[in-house]
Amino acid sequence: MDSEILTWIFLVGGILLIFLEAILPGGVAILLGLSGLGVGILRYFGFLEDPLTATFIWLFSSTILTIAIRPFINKYFKGESSYKLADEDFEAMDQIAEVVEPINELSNEGRIRFQGISWQARSMDGKIPEGVQVRIKYRDNTTWIVEPVDIIESPKDQLKDSNKN
Repeated sequence: MDSEILTWIFLVGGILLIFLEAILPGGVAILLGLSGLGVGILRYFGFLEDPLTATFIWLFSSTILTIAIRPFINKYFKGESSYKLADEDFEAMDQIAEVVEPINELSNEGRIRFQGISWQARSMDGKIPEGVQVRIKYRDNTTWIVEPVDIIESPKDQLKDSNKN
């Protein structure tokens, strides 16, 4: 391989890796690119004539830069991060579901349809026939504990009803 071609491979490859960091951020591509650019510049000015030595210098400098500098990049140039509370029970509380099989308070034989899926359900008190809408109160293992929607009224609904009379 011609010495000049290898120099240009290091220079162009280094620049491409630096630009790749903008597309795939993570702090590694830019360090590999800087190392390649450095080796390309050293080869351009005649300091690294041997291709094998140049390759080993690039590998060594890339490793050193990654180990030494990447922790600082991650510390001071953090990416966007967000988290969401993934508590299914909390998110399901007070949601409305439909009874698809009659529910009672004694067994888990009844079923509701919640979020498009049929779930085991048990009522808090009494029997609930099929087709009635229920409000989810909490979950006991894999069984939703529910009560009919018309039993519970929010304070806003009670206030609206009292204003109508």
